[in-house]
Order: sequence, then structure tokens, then C-alpha cells
Amino acid sequence: MLFFVIALSVILVVLLTAVFKVHPFLSLLIGAFFMGIASGMPLADVVLNVNEGFGGLMTNIGIVIVAGTIIGVILEKSGAAYRMAEVVLRLIGEKRPQLAMSIIGFIVSIPVFCDSGFIILSSLRKALARRAKVSMASMSVALATGLYATHTLVPPTPGPIAAAGNLGAENYLGTIILIGLVVAIPAAVVGYLWAVKVAAKIEVPDDTLEDGELSYEEVIKSFGKMPSTFKAFLPIVLPLVLIGAGSVAGILGGDGGLTSLLKFLGSPTVALLFGVLAALLLLPKWNEETLSGWIGEGIVGAAPILLITGAGGAFGRVISNSGVADLIAGMDMTALAGGSLFLLIPFIIAAALKTAQGSSTAALVITSTLMAPLLPTLGIEGAVPLALVVMAIGAGAMTVSHVNDSFFWVITQFTGMKVTEAYKAQTMATLLQGVTTIVFTMILWTILV
Repeated sequence: MLFFVIALSVILVVLLTAVFKVHPFLSLLIGAFFMGIASGMPLADVVLNVNEGFGGLMTNIGIVIVAGTIIGVILEKSGAAYRMAEVVLRLIGEKRPQLAMSIIGFIVSIPVFCDSGFIILSSLRKALARRAKVSMASMSVALATGLYATHTLVPPTPGPIAAAGNLGAENYLGTIILIGLVVAIPAAVVGYLWAVKVAAKIEVPDDTLEDGELSYEEVIKSFGKMPSTFKAFLPIVLPLVLIGAGSVAGILGGDGGLTSLLKFLGSPTVALLFGVLAALLLLPKWNEETLSGWIGEGIVGAAPILLITGAGGAFGRVISNSGVADLIAGMDMTALAGGSLFLLIPFIIAAALKTAQGSSTAALVITSTLMAPLLPTLGIEGAVPLALVVMAIGAGAMTVSHVNDSFFWVITQFTGMKVTEAYKAQTMATLLQGVTTIVFTMILWTILV
């Protein structure tokens, strides 16, 4: 009966978001209260668990999410994202434009949301496609799938961070970042191959040159004075290095001064705040417009993510304390424990949620809250196993992007693709990305766990 109540609460959340278009924050809160009351939890405990679940998750990852969105806004507005794109183009060469766009998307989407990344790089995508004389649809899918790969798998993107927090893996972000970068590579490669083999055959209105359209050189020049390569990459690289060093220090152990310092600097909150400080070097001027306006825009952008993530934490806490953990503990889980087939459970749940309601972040948050009580019972703990569970959830959150996903409409509107063409080019690409990612994650589980 308890599992039936959990299923009903999840269905309620999906119906509210997908059918009635209620904001995921309210949907998750309503689902949390429904779950608590329907499971027979005392009413006072329902309120207590909702409050503690919301606040507990914010304690671990709230500042991290805000810092990540601030970095993303500064990278976008300062021209650093364009500088990174230009560097990648020089390294890869303009003879492989789709590969260049895929790698650009892969890097930019680590701190910047994939929707925003596609928009800010759209003029560069069009100009490079003209110069290389390749299909606009091909370039668009290459960029979109590169963005999508890291968006669902690599912190400090909010979705994977939220999943890590719900699973109790916030102290293993270094491992999650490393494994996420590895797992995202085959996902990006599959997207790139689909772009050059299938999407390249699709013709869109953008393939016709319009009067007054800027060339590649003019687009680069229009960005104005861009920051140096070092300054452009520093806000992304510095936090990743610090988190990685902190993870290594934690594995090696010890209580020495250097170890303690590395653990402090490598804590996600401190590492991302150093990333924000590094991003301040990109500001063209230190004035109210940048120090208050740009940073304020990042904070505003973080608000809905924080609310959705916190509501997901509340939902998860109610589920965890509803008695489901004890129920699971009394069940025979030997068929699932220790095998990579277990990863199909979070993958299927996340894929169903993603397909139904469109948001990858919501799919990551909800699925991780559902999986959290199950993991201790199966003995799944530690950095690598929990990181791979996050990857399995992220794989499901890729599957698939279609008409209820804002990213789908960004791509169609900025490329002129018809919906049927976008289903063939983008939706099928994300399906292949999700399937490839879960297969690769299961292989890694077999090798590493």
C-alpha cells in the first residue's frame, strides 16, 4: 500500500506539471504533503519533514547552486563563452565545424544552462556553418547535444548537484565531476555522429543566406574586446581543480595542515565561491551594473532552481520517513544488489519523468529523492557507486527532449526546424544519448564496483 501511495504521489506531481502546467516547486510541495498525509504520517510530522527536507538540502548545496549560476551569467555577459568557443575552434580547426561546436557546447554547459548556451552561441554557429558550407541543422544538433551531455551529468550544473545532495553524495562531488566528464564523452560523441550522419540531410530556412548577415570574422569582431583565454577558462577550471584536490586529500586521509587546507578549499561551497572570485576578473568594469546587476541576475536565475531543488528535498524527506526504508529493509533485494542491472531502475524512472514533464532538472531531483531510501538497503555507498547512480539518473534525464522541453523549442526557434524535423534531429539524438550513457554507466559499474 505504501508503494502504491508513493506511485500516486509521483503521478500527481507529473500530472500537475505536465497537464495542468503548475510550476514544479508547487507540484513537488503538493506531492510531499499528499505523500505524508496519505501514508498516515502524523500531520505535525508532515510539516516538520517538509521543512527539514527543504532546509537540509539547501544547507548542503544552496550556495553552490547560486555561485554556479552567477559564474554562468558572468561568462555569458563578459564574452568569456565566446572566447572559449574561439579557442576550441582554433584547436579543432574550421574543417571540422560540427566537432568544434560539440566540444564548445560540452565545455560551456558545465556552468551555463543548455538553453542559454545555445542562444548565446547561436550567431557563432550560423556564421561558422556559412564559412564551412555545412548544414545548419547539423551544426545545431552538434551544439545542442554537446550542451546536453554535460548539462545532465556534470556538476556544478544544478541538476546533478541536486541529485548528489538527495543521495547523500554531496561530499563526493569531486568523484562525480570526474566520472561525469568521462561518461559525458560518449554521450557527446553519439550526438556528434547523429549530427553529421542524419541531421546534415535536413534543410532549414537558415541554410539560405540572408542580406546583411554577418560573416564569421564579423561575428567575432562584433563581440568586442573579449577576455584572455586564461581569464575565460579560470572560473570553470579553478573550482574543478579545487574540488578534485579536496577529494584526493580526503581519499589519502590524515589530519595535517595541508590536508585540512585542501579539504577546506575543495569543499564545493568554497570552491565555487573561488570560481565566482575568478569570474569577477572578467567584469569589464567594477561598478553597480556589473557587481550588482550581473550578479543580481545570476541570483534571480538561481531562485527557481533553489525552490525546485528544495521542494524535491522536502518530497524526498517525507518519502524517506514514511516507513518506506523499513519496508524496503524487510524485502529480499539480493537480485538487485551488486549488479549493474540495478542502474536501470533510476534510469527508467528518470526517463519516464523527463518524457512526461520535460524538465531534466525536475527529473533528476524527483528520481534521486525516490532512490535515496533504497540505496543503503542495497549496500550502495561510497564515492564511485553513488556517482554512478547519479550518472544513471542523468542518463534518464536526457531521455528524451521533445515538445514539452523548453530546450527543444529554443532549438527549433533559433534554427527554423519544423517540429517533425526536430523530432528526427534532436529528439532521436537525445534518445541515443540517454541509451548510450546508461550502457556506458553500467559498463563502468561492472569494472569499478
